[in-house]
Amino acid sequence: MTTHNVKGKVVLIAGGAKNLGGLLSRNFAAKGAKVAIHYNSESTKEDAEKTLDDICTLGAEGFLYQADLTKIENISKMFSEVKTKFGSIDIAINTVGMVLKKTFLDTTEKEYDDMFNINSKVAYFFIQEAGKNVSNGGKICTIVTSLLAAYTGLYSTYAGAKAPVEHFTRMASKEFGNRTISVTAVAPGPMDTPFFYGQESDDAVAYHKSASALGGLTNIKDIAPLIEFLVTDGWWITGQTIFANGGYTTR
Repeated sequence: MTTHNVKGKVVLIAGGAKNLGGLLSRNFAAKGAKVAIHYNSESTKEDAEKTLDDICTLGAEGFLYQADLTKIENISKMFSEVKTKFGSIDIAINTVGMVLKKTFLDTTEKEYDDMFNINSKVAYFFIQEAGKNVSNGGKICTIVTSLLAAYTGLYSTYAGAKAPVEHFTRMASKEFGNRTISVTAVAPGPMDTPFFYGQESDDAVAYHKSASALGGLTNIKDIAPLIEFLVTDGWWITGQTIFANGGYTTR
């Protein structure tokens, strides 16, 4: 069963305005998909509108949806509105995440709650709503982090909040399998985007660049094709977390 042709398919991307999500939005549009782009707040609106303009320039259909997904009702509303707009959802990808680099002893309860709300709670209920709403034969993919295989300090809430997504992915793949829905997670290394640099000192950046076997930070252009493969021809891979990081970490 090959599913490489996404022409006319509906792809929903949470965090689809910029960085990896923006690249995925453009790539799917270039292949003829209809793309629903979620973005979180006014601060991302300009990026979202630019991505939508690019999609329209490619001759594809696009749709913007702004919401704070930590309010779970907004996840349900998002899926409902996308289905109303396009009639169905075939592929659901969640790139939403927040990073915090801080010592265990200095982390506050609010920081813990914020990190788990964004990285874990949103991921859980995104997968849940995707399971309710994607078409039979649909695909679900979540972005996690290669820190899940790291032995390090300072990222307890970030890696800790992403870790449950591996289990969510396994459980959902088992439960949704009778509808031939594949569920995967992708764990990139530190990506060369603004999302990464905000937390890191120059020394830390230099270390991260040197830590991968292939050298350098992860380029989003090396991650997007993997995600696109998993939600098309690679659908037979399900319940798995794929580490794509140039040898930054491994299990």
